Amino acid sequence: MAEIVLTTFNARFSHPSLGLRCLMANLGPLRDSARLVEFDLEKRPEEALETLLKHSPRIIGCAVHVWNHTLTRHLASLLKQVRPEVILVLGGPEVSHLPADHPLVTLADYRILGAGELAFADLCRAILAGNPPASRDRIAPSPDPAALALPHAEYDATDLAHRYLYVESSRGCPYRCSFCLSANDLQVRRFPLEPLLAALENLIARGGRHFKFVDRTFNLGERHAGVILDFFLNHLAATPDLFLHFEMMPDHLPEGLKRRLSAFPAGSLQLEVGVQSFQPAVLAAIDRHQEQERVTENLRWLRTHTHAHLHTDLIVGLPGESPEPFAAGFDRLLALDPHEIQVGILKRLPGTPLALDTPADFRFDPEPPYELLENAQFDFMTLRRFKRLSRYWDLVGNSGRFRTTLQLAFENRSPFATFLAFSDWLHATTGQTHQIALPRLIQLVETGLREVTGIDPDRWSQALEVDRRSMHNTAKKAATHAPPRQMRHLPSTTQISTPHHEGEPP
Repeated sequence: MAEIVLTTFNARFSHPSLGLRCLMANLGPLRDSARLVEFDLEKRPEEALETLLKHSPRIIGCAVHVWNHTLTRHLASLLKQVRPEVILVLGGPEVSHLPADHPLVTLADYRILGAGELAFADLCRAILAGNPPASRDRIAPSPDPAALALPHAEYDATDLAHRYLYVESSRGCPYRCSFCLSANDLQVRRFPLEPLLAALENLIARGGRHFKFVDRTFNLGERHAGVILDFFLNHLAATPDLFLHFEMMPDHLPEGLKRRLSAFPAGSLQLEVGVQSFQPAVLAAIDRHQEQERVTENLRWLRTHTHAHLHTDLIVGLPGESPEPFAAGFDRLLALDPHEIQVGILKRLPGTPLALDTPADFRFDPEPPYELLENAQFDFMTLRRFKRLSRYWDLVGNSGRFRTTLQLAFENRSPFATFLAFSDWLHATTGQTHQIALPRLIQLVETGLREVTGIDPDRWSQALEVDRRSMHNTAKKAATHAPPRQMRHLPSTTQISTPHHEGEPP
């Protein structure tokens, strides 16, 4: 039995909720009467509710994100049908900005708006003491990170062995990007380093190896970031299987950080670098300020002077950007040779500046994940083509399986135009964007890309054979050595109510 149960639907099993662990760690004396119960998106709401009610809770706290909105609403409606006396508390970046009459919000007994750790603990104490507040919405100011108990002890043996360990060393972001919830949290606040490093030391001693930092701008403070990088560099000799992920500002790379980043061995470091667009006018329209030449210089330096796996991002449908300039930006970014380019569709997330002041010509899906349907530059049919390209690029380009084949296909051609033509062919041929098995995908690449490009059959066969051998050797090595998987850009199941930027649903 547990008086308090904290729950959420994570994007995948391998991605635990940092936010729920933050809440658990800050419950104080109530911690022993609370339980954390997580599900992934494959769990049916009625099965999830059955699991939750086995604990006989008086309070259920649920973290809501753009990717689990629909499942959470179904779960909440079931709860209120069968156990209306159980107090339901909703929080998280998704629910914090919905209107009070939204169908999901009306199912909640209480809603926390803002950073949830201290506010949730206060609310639970009042409810369990028989003094429930009258007002449903609980506004939670951003706490001083130094006043919070760290959540890392809440990772259990299963987390350590099988899941990525989410960590935050700071909150806030200096960017004002109109599509991003972090635009509402401009003050960067750092966690004190001494207790943070002690907690990381403990996680490593317990077997933790895969760490994903959720800081929006990890490299903003050179000293703070440098101390953390030095900590992991010092541990790599004894624990060579460490794997770290950091999100970096693309135009800020001081020499001290360069020196440290270049010291990480192959297979130990992934950097997520959000480029979004190369057009100054588009960046100005979304209130994002970055030095474009320095972005290019830094990406080139990272690719040539470090072993880091580089994950980069571009967004389709930003105000003022039409298909042709976007294609040119994709080609420009691909020429810098990052390991991954995520092509995301613009979203109108509740609470963002874009949601509060949406351009008149923009049309968005009213249901999560609130993707752009069309605007003056992109009609609906064009956006559908670009969204399919995004999926196929993940399978073919970002997978790294077809590197030699793609180099040949893009020779003296626009990579984006070439791949868009292949994407159109692939969809016309299969009618699918998912559930394409690798053997069939290889055959489709072999047939479709050559049909689109008209490359000489002998050269095409040679390139495909190189990639087939590489795939075989990689699979053989993985079977014997099991190297760490790269951390793909999935939604970060972090703070229950601390804003984060858009996440891609799986």
